[in-house]
Amino acid sequence: MPELLEDFTEDQVARSRRRKRAVLPLRLASAGVGFAAVCLLGFTRLGADLAHGAGSLAGGGWIATALLGAVALDLVLTLAGLPIVARSEVVNRRWGLSNRSWRLFWADEAKGFLIGAVMLGGVSLGLFALIRTLPGTWWIPAALAAVALVFVLSFLVPVVFEPLFNRFRPLPDGPLRDRLLSVAAQTSVTVRDILVSDASRRTNSMNAYVSGMGRTRRVVVWDTTIEQAGPDQIAAICAHELGHAARRDVVTGTAISAAGMVAGTLLLAAALRWRGLLDAAGTPSATDPRSLALVVAIGTVLGMLGAPWFNAYSRHVEARADQYALDLTRDPSAVVATWRNLAVRGISDLEPHPLAQAWFGTHPAIPARIAHARRWAARHGVPVDLPRPAAPDPVSKPAAPRPAPKPNAPQPAQPDSLGGTDGQ
Repeated sequence: MPELLEDFTEDQVARSRRRKRAVLPLRLASAGVGFAAVCLLGFTRLGADLAHGAGSLAGGGWIATALLGAVALDLVLTLAGLPIVARSEVVNRRWGLSNRSWRLFWADEAKGFLIGAVMLGGVSLGLFALIRTLPGTWWIPAALAAVALVFVLSFLVPVVFEPLFNRFRPLPDGPLRDRLLSVAAQTSVTVRDILVSDASRRTNSMNAYVSGMGRTRRVVVWDTTIEQAGPDQIAAICAHELGHAARRDVVTGTAISAAGMVAGTLLLAAALRWRGLLDAAGTPSATDPRSLALVVAIGTVLGMLGAPWFNAYSRHVEARADQYALDLTRDPSAVVATWRNLAVRGISDLEPHPLAQAWFGTHPAIPARIAHARRWAARHGVPVDLPRPAAPDPVSKPAAPRPAPKPNAPQPAQPDSLGGTDGQ
């Protein structure tokens, strides 16, 4: 607590704690319900019966079962988590961090369901086509296809999926754009563009991220960040994002995700040879597309077990990008002010539990990032002289946690972000 009071007021710390108490039950419920629903469908006959019933609507052939079974599975998982998602939106509004209308909320949910259903349907059809054609060696082309899919999605996410949820515009000419381009010119990174996202339609939080690779790579700054942060803070944020590009973090993260998909495919192939598991799931063999729910459940368990390792790497990458920003700007005061601003406006968890950080924390906690900047300043003899920040306009309400994602199809490396909410 004494260390926190160096950068935050007692009211801000207390507010962070109140938010965590309000959000934690929803976060645990979201993760628990999502995991339980997947396991219930995958490790019992319910998933097989669901796929069989959906496939029978189009004749009951294996193609119909693979495709319609995927849509039905995605629908059930969506509906299972929807009450918690809706409640989370209510809590978001009470804490003043959501601007979404209910119309936009339902539109976002519908888009998410459709994207998930299409992706899961495509993966299901391709997977069972391989298993049926190459029953003994299907895992070899499946692993290669998973790698290809991860890399393809990393290119497509910025240009296909992100525009479905947000509108983007180039940062207009002016002092801020000149400042950010000047920061970029000090690096080895070729910046395709600096875009502004209309995040204010949904949230009051600050954020920025880098996504895509090659010609699709771009730095995206939320419009809320431009409204709420000063030029020095935005420059520090841009330097952090350029650090990811300079270190090729998106490419590396995508490669790690691809390696994870290969390992997961091998473990999946081994699990699907277990007769007892197939019997429990109510499927005669792995070639039967009624085993899709079992495949998803196995993938979910593997993902849960691998989450601490992936998150540990992610936190390392984020700390390295923080270091890059400090080395580039040599302005620790701006960096500390950025993390303060991000934490106060996003009502971040200033005291995350170690287990929560291990399983959910993709970014270092804000106090750790501030401490990093202060250590850098001490090593380089650069003073950090900032007044204690005043709280922003009171919005005494918390951002509810992101619901646990449905384990649909293989995911590419997610666009990096500042990690300003959800306790990061």
